[in-house]
Amino acid sequence: MPPRGAHGTRTVWTVVYAVLFLLADYAALAIMQWGVALTSTRVQLSSANEGLGAMWHKMFTQGNCVLLLNLLLIGLIYLILLMATNRFWVATPILLSAAAVIAAAEKMKIATRYEAILPSDLNFLGGNTGDLMKFLPPEAGGIIGVAAAIIVVSIAIAVVCWRLDPRRGALVSGGNKAVGACTRILLMLLPALAVAGYATSVGSVDSWGYHVSRGMGDKPSMWDSVYDAQRNGVVVSFLRQVDPKVMDEPADYSRETMDEVAARYAKEAAAINRTRTHSLDDSTVVYVLSESFSDPTRVPGVELNKDPMPDIRKIKGETTSGLMLSSGYGGGTANLEYMGLTGLSMVNFDASLTSPYQQLVPGACWTPSVNQLWGPPSNSIGLHPYEPSMYSRETNYKKLGFSHFYALKGDDVIAHQDRIDDSPYVSDEATYRSTVEEIRKTDDNQFLQVITMQNHMPYNDWYKDNEFTVTDAPGSDKPLTDKEKRSIRTYAKGMELTDEATKDFLEELDDIDKPITVVFYGDHLPGIYSTAGADARNSVGLHLTDYFIWSNKASWSHDTKIEDSAYTSPNFFIAQAAEQMNAKVSPYIGFLTRMHEHVAAMEPPVVNTIQGWDRIPEGQAIYLNQDGEPMAYADMDAETKQLLADYRLIQYDITAGANYLKDTDFMNLPK
Repeated sequence: MPPRGAHGTRTVWTVVYAVLFLLADYAALAIMQWGVALTSTRVQLSSANEGLGAMWHKMFTQGNCVLLLNLLLIGLIYLILLMATNRFWVATPILLSAAAVIAAAEKMKIATRYEAILPSDLNFLGGNTGDLMKFLPPEAGGIIGVAAAIIVVSIAIAVVCWRLDPRRGALVSGGNKAVGACTRILLMLLPALAVAGYATSVGSVDSWGYHVSRGMGDKPSMWDSVYDAQRNGVVVSFLRQVDPKVMDEPADYSRETMDEVAARYAKEAAAINRTRTHSLDDSTVVYVLSESFSDPTRVPGVELNKDPMPDIRKIKGETTSGLMLSSGYGGGTANLEYMGLTGLSMVNFDASLTSPYQQLVPGACWTPSVNQLWGPPSNSIGLHPYEPSMYSRETNYKKLGFSHFYALKGDDVIAHQDRIDDSPYVSDEATYRSTVEEIRKTDDNQFLQVITMQNHMPYNDWYKDNEFTVTDAPGSDKPLTDKEKRSIRTYAKGMELTDEATKDFLEELDDIDKPITVVFYGDHLPGIYSTAGADARNSVGLHLTDYFIWSNKASWSHDTKIEDSAYTSPNFFIAQAAEQMNAKVSPYIGFLTRMHEHVAAMEPPVVNTIQGWDRIPEGQAIYLNQDGEPMAYADMDAETKQLLADYRLIQYDITAGANYLKDTDFMNLPK
């Protein structure tokens, strides 16, 4: 019989454990959020006012419970530790120490690369831990000191409490030992299954984990991993990327099927190559992703007092050019960039995969991209006059085989960073100067990926001498708002500056004595056309940007204008560039060539709102024919349907399958 008062003491300490459980749970979250906290974010496109305080504020003012979701997940992990050790004063310092280690790692990674810890970073633990010492920032000593202090204090408090606690922190004790053991196993197994189930389902649209996460306020911010962790919590933002759903496996997927696909398009490539006389790497190729570039005079209801792009309009009339179907509106740059570099299409991905750069590339085993056709990484150069961590570009470009990625920060700093008037963004003219200097550094042929920033949102009347005026187009059903007019006016001036800088850029390339081909395209329209966007009939029109493929005077394809170029999507650029340059193709590019002959452009369903990162929009994928008219899958001929089915097989094998094509010559140019 227990001594008098023992039951009361047990009850008191049970209450103490419950209260301290909640406090330790919150303390662990606070420590981890300290790891991603910044006094101000390095990325201007994100808000600095995110963190624990913002989470509390959102919970009470907006009903956003992402704070509780993080606490729940940590609490489940905490419960596993408690049951595994059966000692409150052992599990608690372990939890807080682990939080301190995670926070220190987050803080040091952010200090060196402005990027939160991703699931792919765990690969370092498999055998590259020695390399981690190379990434320690100058402030590492202070960060480690704070983490060590948290660990020491948590252990010291636990030791003191252990001495005061007559139960010594025992949670399941006395009574039947078998029952106690079963209780502990059950209380480890159930939370472990819950956390594992959440982690493996939250990345799939319409799963229970997805609905729980979104229902409690998780709002993915995939362009900036640090902001995402600040906004949605370290735990939620990390687990969301553990197991994203990429694609459903095609029913006929197998090694035998992929061998058949490889053989089929090897024949197609051979047929195409009979009339081709050059190789892709006989030329330098420059992809220019011009931020938000699209002719504003095509937007319904908008009228300008003058043409903002007369030079590019003239260039388009003289070379291969047309309109590019974009999956984004006001955002989604990296997805268009990814499609251009890989030849893969967002159409084929599951609705859950909204950002390949964040959800797919970091953990991919095989990442073939078009720049790799130019040989060693030294021949692949990336330039982007902004934060290199946006969309994890700095990391991804290395994985894609680029030797340098020049940006505003990091190991490779872009040479020219001039701004125009009050604009916070580097001008296109400066970006082009940096590009030309890279081209002139070598006589070898290269692949250069250039991503501009000049015309990025917002459009806040940056330019001092802006002669543009914006009025309602005759016959408009609804007048433009004053806010729209102000934004469009600023945007139009930026377009004019891009137009002039692009003309000068091409003239400089004409003076270089080696063949150069430029693929120029706008990634999406700016998200400023709220009046036009309110009309669903404008959906496709608000997703068409301008593009052209141009070759300089030193190129044999100078003044070439290929047919059937009126419409395209970025996954077809490499096939079109090869045709422009009369270059031989790999079986993969041979496939893309045939696909483009049957479907001019393809993108997932589109919406007239700035792209979110919750899921690919619901609806039918968009397919356009050579005249820009929508194509219904049911009306397509058997050959087109076969090509689309093969596309899914190819994309699945590369991104989510067994990489059977890697063992073939499917990606290789003819020797």
